[in-house]
Amino acid sequence: MNRRLASLMLSTVLLAGASTAHAALPDTATLYKNPQCGCCDGYARHLEDLGIEVTIVDDAEMNRIKSAAGLPHGLGACHTIEMGDYWIEGHVPMAALETLYEQRPDIDGLGLAGMPSGTPGMPGPKQEDWNVYRFTDGESAPFMTL
Repeated sequence: MNRRLASLMLSTVLLAGASTAHAALPDTATLYKNPQCGCCDGYARHLEDLGIEVTIVDDAEMNRIKSAAGLPHGLGACHTIEMGDYWIEGHVPMAALETLYEQRPDIDGLGLAGMPSGTPGMPGPKQEDWNVYRFTDGESAPFMTL
């Protein structure tokens, strides 16, 4: 097999895998946030750029939302998203969302604590590894590091 044909075949496989992962994502999401937080709006725009229709709810009682999501204490971020059957806490990168919706584990959701530089919606370059955790009933465990 020549290199050109091998390269074309590899590109086709990679593109098919990427579109399958994106196809698994829900079409809609609801983002709960404090109205003064601009980076939350940036994350919403990131999801919209991926074809996800985002409803933004300002002035939400964030403690109530985070409690309903089963979010572990101390691992919160600036916004909480209800997306399909899962809760997404903070600026979780797309690679983690794609993995979540491909695998569909029996969990409440994923989170990335704080507001790390370089994540979707946050300005600046990536400065450290992003430790994404999974959570269920107020308990967390590592999900992936990006």
